[in-house]
Amino acid sequence: MAQYFEVHPENPQPRLLKQAATLLQGGGIAAVPTDSSYALVCHLDDRDAVDRLRRIREVDDKHHLTLLCRDLSELASHAHVDNRQYRLLRLGTPGPYTFILEATKQVPRRVSHPARKTIGLRVPGHRSLQLLLELHGAPLLATTLIPAGASEPLNDPQDIRARYQKLLDAIVDAGACPLEPTTVLDLTPMGAGAGVGPTLLRAGRGSLQALGL
Repeated sequence: MAQYFEVHPENPQPRLLKQAATLLQGGGIAAVPTDSSYALVCHLDDRDAVDRLRRIREVDDKHHLTLLCRDLSELASHAHVDNRQYRLLRLGTPGPYTFILEATKQVPRRVSHPARKTIGLRVPGHRSLQLLLELHGAPLLATTLIPAGASEPLNDPQDIRARYQKLLDAIVDAGACPLEPTTVLDLTPMGAGAGVGPTLLRAGRGSLQALGL
């Protein structure tokens, strides 16, 4: 049964988020708010937690999972980033964008794409999630909370509680999030002097104009 943490959307209580971080460090799965919609998160290095995350979300290992990072320096330590890619990342972080990049050796192979060795990376701007990442002390592995068979993510924590309280270990309620997922951009074609721009994989809340695209 999920523990329910109701936090202030602008000034989240560290004591409550520390409890949620402890559950994640112990292998738990949590539903957390982001600046685009709610997401499921777990500890990056916990194999069993990653397997549970995929089962709850009903996706296989070819579905790109995302690393939620506190800042660009943390992101860059988990992905190979060249100068062109970095300039684009600076424009989109923090914010509602997910960038597909080549994973470094710090990312366990079981969580990167099995064929491409890529991973989604994101620096969220949501205050509660930023504090949770700080308290956790490392990136969190995440996937947008879209129920199986649905096309839109969940943004109401009470709805999440009703549907998933028996499957999750924690739910962080910071109020409703925007009902729109991140914009997903594959930046791998930009590398190695390929001379091509990023590929839009999903249009979402993040504006392409803000990135100069």
